Amino acid sequence: MQWTRKASDKPIARMRALGRLARWTLALLALASALDGADSQTGPRLPNDPFDYAGIVLPDYYRSSNFPGGRRTRRSAIDLDNTPSSNIITNEGATLGRVLFYDKSLSANGAISCSSCHLQAHGFTDPKRLSRGFAGGLTRRHSMGLTNARFYRGGKFFWDERAMSLEDQVLMPFQDPVEMGLTLQRLEALVRSQPYYPPLFEAAFGSTAIDSDRISRALAQFVRSIVSFNSRYDRGRSQVSSPLANFPNFSAEENRGKRIFMTNGGVGRAPCTVCHGSESFSLVSPRGNRNRGTSASNNGLDTSSVADRGVAETTGNGRDAGKFKSPSLRNVGVGAPYMHDGRFATLEEVIEHYSTGLEPHPNLDPALRENSRVEGLIARVGRLAPSLAERLREHSRTPEPYRFSSQEKAALVAFLHTLTDETLLSDEKFSDPFIEPGEPVIARAENSANAAL
Repeated sequence: MQWTRKASDKPIARMRALGRLARWTLALLALASALDGADSQTGPRLPNDPFDYAGIVLPDYYRSSNFPGGRRTRRSAIDLDNTPSSNIITNEGATLGRVLFYDKSLSANGAISCSSCHLQAHGFTDPKRLSRGFAGGLTRRHSMGLTNARFYRGGKFFWDERAMSLEDQVLMPFQDPVEMGLTLQRLEALVRSQPYYPPLFEAAFGSTAIDSDRISRALAQFVRSIVSFNSRYDRGRSQVSSPLANFPNFSAEENRGKRIFMTNGGVGRAPCTVCHGSESFSLVSPRGNRNRGTSASNNGLDTSSVADRGVAETTGNGRDAGKFKSPSLRNVGVGAPYMHDGRFATLEEVIEHYSTGLEPHPNLDPALRENSRVEGLIARVGRLAPSLAERLREHSRTPEPYRFSSQEKAALVAFLHTLTDETLLSDEKFSDPFIEPGEPVIARAENSANAAL
């Protein structure tokens, strides 16, 4: 396989990298000085050289699609990238984001951080059905996994897509009365009160100024850097030219599960990749989605949507009722429980839902309907006779469960577990900098200074 060359291989980029390294060294020295006068304050443990977040080298199959022509899945992960040009990942920015992500002092009573509901070992989701906020209250929905959050074309976040971008999303939990209980003004004051932040902000943004915009940008950089491409799936994928080929490191059952997932075994039904597209396995706009403003879909969890209307709560569009955004399936094997309300405790239960449990919701995704093949015709009728098209849709909402055999169910579960990236789940650069073992940042910075004398 060919791999993308880092920009740092170029002379100008190397000079810029050296400049950033110099700023980082000064930031660590300033951080050590600040903490030296704060006896009761424990700062984050950070390395002499910042971890590499900006130099992520994506494999070829993230940059182009090798699925056969004509499939809806013929799009690459990079096509779904929601990184804005105004907030490109930098090592220093993502490092600051990591500290902010794990800092429990940034809640109303110092009890929780972003990481309290997004645990690294679980693919940055919560193993509990609902998460607990700073005062013990429960969140309304299950915490969504953050792996590959970067690859979602619409760029909207939360299950109901109420955040228009990741930069908007990362500030909302701080302001939620259940989750962290702050205002943006209070958040800014808390960050300014910690002696370890000014040098980190200066390294990331060129000055010690602290505001919610910079907090937002740093957190978004850290979250977007959480990209998975070192699972058993990836190790197998690197040995073949097509995702449809048998992977040499897979068992027969795992290869069968992969084939079912990507082609549905050739039985004529929509494969799972119709919604979970590209090799980042991220949600893509489903076929027949009549609201092009969302990529979320309704997967037949309920007959109707009353207590939780999903994306419709954001758009006000009744056709979005019961539609929910879905996270990437990367690390899904360690991300239980599942769905927006955490109703399924195991992957086996998820597969059983698609096999026998689909409900006839009015907005059920066309790919899951008995008459999914006539959706194109209905759409054409709708341009000439909208009322007739709506009546036709009423008659095409009968679910068509997949009715997997027991062997097929087991194969699908086995395949989904191959998407677990053990490296990412334990990588220090994504871990809690406040508790990681090792030499304190003060000692590290002092040693660096002594070595320079």
